[in-house]
Amino acid sequence: MKVLLLTGLGALFFAYYWDDNFDPASLHGARVLLTGVSAGIGEELAYHYARLGSHLVLTAHTEALLQQVVGNCRKLGAPKVFYIAADMASPEVPERVVQFALDKLGGLDYLVLNHLGAAPAGTRVRSSQSTRWLMQAPPSWPWLSSPANAPTLSSERSPSPQAPPLPTKAFTPSPSGLGFLLRPVTRSRHLQMNFLSYVQLTSSALPSLTDSKGSLVVVSSLLGRVPTSFSSPYSAAKFALDSFFSSLRRELDVQEVNVAITMCVLGLRDRASAAEGVSWMPHSRAWFVRQELNITTPAAA
Repeated sequence: MKVLLLTGLGALFFAYYWDDNFDPASLHGARVLLTGVSAGIGEELAYHYARLGSHLVLTAHTEALLQQVVGNCRKLGAPKVFYIAADMASPEVPERVVQFALDKLGGLDYLVLNHLGAAPAGTRVRSSQSTRWLMQAPPSWPWLSSPANAPTLSSERSPSPQAPPLPTKAFTPSPSGLGFLLRPVTRSRHLQMNFLSYVQLTSSALPSLTDSKGSLVVVSSLLGRVPTSFSSPYSAAKFALDSFFSSLRRELDVQEVNVAITMCVLGLRDRASAAEGVSWMPHSRAWFVRQELNITTPAAA
């Protein structure tokens, strides 16, 4: 009896999640801000949104590649396509990108976060360099990089540096983690690009997404769930993304804010470097919109 019950529950669970109720018409006319579109996954996402008739604001670091993607989106039928070249490693850029999208589209229905900063030179090899790089102290924490500068434990010790005050600018709703994560003292170029810029973009776009009952899509990685050696900068950023957006989802639910959050946890991608590592596994070749457009793969930016 127990076996039959479990089998039945399993079948219902499978049927529920197997059913594809996606309606392509729901994206026709949708206002989408998409980051990291110069190549790879972001580029393909842009083409799919364009085919479905969405209004797009696209952003990436390299303007020349960005213009190519914009031109292809127009060929695929996107009614409106705007772009802004932006370096998400600069703390002031994310808010400016969102404001540009709001000015051009009049609001947002989808915020799709896909950008990724390159790892520091030398950290892709199997060594501990990446871990040492990640643990480098910010200038405001000299005692972490040099024990000689550490505050003493005597009663005459120097006062610890005070963290800057939390931003006074508020938005509605106001998840509790945003203010702390936006403190400059937590910033480094890597974490700014791969984590904090995601938080800043979300912070700026959330009021508009709340008004439209929109959706937030975050492209993450399996390394944000299953850590591996010699990938600490990348893995740390992806773990942070998974933790932050999982918490944010719960906070919005408690506040009855109707904004959907989808975490896309990606494994191996169909490219040469990934295929070589699993050459012994049978797998079908991926299909890309770029193949129909006869587009060669641009260099990543």
